[in-house]
Amino acid sequence: MEPIRIHDADDSRIAEFRSIRERDLTGREGRFIAEGTVVLRMLGAAHRAGGDFCAEKILLLENRVAGLTDILADFPEDVPVYVASGAVLDRIAGFHLHRGVLALGRRKPERAVTELIADLPQKALVVAAFGISNHDNIGSIFRNAAAFGADAVLLDQSCCDPLYRKALRVSVGAVLSLPYAKSGTASEILTVLTEKDFAIWGLSPRGGVEIRNVPASDRMALITGTEGEGLPQDVLSRIQTARIAQAPGLDSLNAATATGIALYEIAMAQRRL
Repeated sequence: MEPIRIHDADDSRIAEFRSIRERDLTGREGRFIAEGTVVLRMLGAAHRAGGDFCAEKILLLENRVAGLTDILADFPEDVPVYVASGAVLDRIAGFHLHRGVLALGRRKPERAVTELIADLPQKALVVAAFGISNHDNIGSIFRNAAAFGADAVLLDQSCCDPLYRKALRVSVGAVLSLPYAKSGTASEILTVLTEKDFAIWGLSPRGGVEIRNVPASDRMALITGTEGEGLPQDVLSRIQTARIAQAPGLDSLNAATATGIALYEIAMAQRRL
């Protein structure tokens, strides 16, 4: 399909891209903004595979089109591609969009936590996050989970939406490739994991076992808590806890960093790497 030229920032055909910094589409009927070449490529792969995500339309800076031909080929012809000059694109977005690559995506109705866990293989690694409100951390947790071969990510209902534009960008598109569910409370998620025979480990500065000494199990779940406060006592009392050794002087690591270190050790124990 030939790109469609947009001359006016108020053109109704690109209304969803307008003022995206202030008016993110997170949580609005499953729609979201994908920004940047890497995330666009991941959205194209997800759309082609017929998975949980599809694209509705694409908006590009005019001089980016030629270099994106192979990525655009992943999208069906009924997904319109709009192009605009830098000045028009900046007026649409509401700020200088130096990447010049946007797409409007949609998530299909998501599966429940119970359904997602039921679909996992017998040997599985799950990452669960409770109360994560920082979009950078959510994106990094997904990126870490993908890097170390996790099978799924579970988020309780208090976590921020991983389809927020910045979280999606920080994840380098891993949100679009890694099965995940966001629903229920921490207690409900723990109950499902327990019923499905997962060895559940939570990160804590006072954890009972150093992370490299966590024994391997066929089904393992790693739990990460909120930035600063960590996992609450009612969660810690239901799971096994692990700590990450570090030099004196700091109480804990950033949630995403700690998750990455712990996932590496667990993935090695499960012989995933």
